[in-house]
Amino acid sequence: MSTTANPVTESTGVASSNAPAAGPAEGPITILVQDPNIEANGDDESEAETRSIVSSSTASLADSITEYRRLHGRTYTQKVDYWGPNDERQNEGLDINHYCMTMFLGDKLFLSPVGKTSHMVLDVGTGTGIWAIDFADEFPSAEVIGVDVSPIQPGWVPPNCKFQIDDIEQPWTWPADYFDFVHIRNLEGCVSDWQAVYEQAYRCTKPGGYIEVKEHDIQIRSQIQDLGDKHIYNTWIKALLDAIAKLGKVGLQCRDHGIAKNLEAAGFVDVVENKWPVPVGPWANNPLLKEVGICSLEFMDQSLEGFGTFLLKEVMGWEYAEILVAASEVRKALKDPSLQTVFDLHLVYARKPEAEADSEADTES
Repeated sequence: MSTTANPVTESTGVASSNAPAAGPAEGPITILVQDPNIEANGDDESEAETRSIVSSSTASLADSITEYRRLHGRTYTQKVDYWGPNDERQNEGLDINHYCMTMFLGDKLFLSPVGKTSHMVLDVGTGTGIWAIDFADEFPSAEVIGVDVSPIQPGWVPPNCKFQIDDIEQPWTWPADYFDFVHIRNLEGCVSDWQAVYEQAYRCTKPGGYIEVKEHDIQIRSQIQDLGDKHIYNTWIKALLDAIAKLGKVGLQCRDHGIAKNLEAAGFVDVVENKWPVPVGPWANNPLLKEVGICSLEFMDQSLEGFGTFLLKEVMGWEYAEILVAASEVRKALKDPSLQTVFDLHLVYARKPEAEADSEADTES
């Protein structure tokens, strides 16, 4: 497997608007990895305000799927092996994360070299639907479908956007060669068989169409020091990963080029893998990265107890008080600018080959 190593980011650490957006890779997988660390601002102030986020969108759904489980004041879908909350607090965090990631990518919703003509687009794991809505607004000629296990999307939708409740680990009901673009984001730890998901995505993607996968590495870390196994970051993440594994889910697909390899195994070609460190907290020197850090800190602050309550209490048997104490320690560390906390963002896109007949015609010519 041949690779190339061309940085796709500027020295600030923000995804560059000049990043390559098209063209076949030199080998089966092109790997684009940022090299330098993010520059810290040297300021110990860790408190800052986050921007308010306004979300939008969705369709009416059957009453039965709005019956939720309630655990210590948080609500969860009835799907027993999905561990993310679906309440207002978590949904606000998801919208903040969308804003954060879009800003980090240079105000781009995607990096795949899809054209600007009419598209059939699928957003897998749509969450609040904010990505699908933004795509539909930006490309009014596109038809966008967002799919999720929870009906948490808003009621007002653009005319070219709709939402469906479905489990992507079950057989997909869309016809073959249906979508021009399949977008998957933030499902690490929620899927048992990624290969099966990508194979279904391959079947439903039109020849020449693209798939794009964006995932956070669940591991939060210091970019300047090895914190050791007993640091709260590592004990917290280990506990979450153990719980995810007990549920039969894959928690570290993005490691060791896993996304790229799985897409290639499913049949996709021209696979391009990007990887960047993303700051947590307002410690970065670059103003844009500082704002990204503020938003990523807010997202994690919104998410700690929600993720921990289900995974650590229901799966691992922790007492609720233990979860609150551990989450408090994580939160304290996240707000410590001396740690320069980061997580890795992986963005991988790939293309479905053109129809076999076209390939044969090209060969003959």
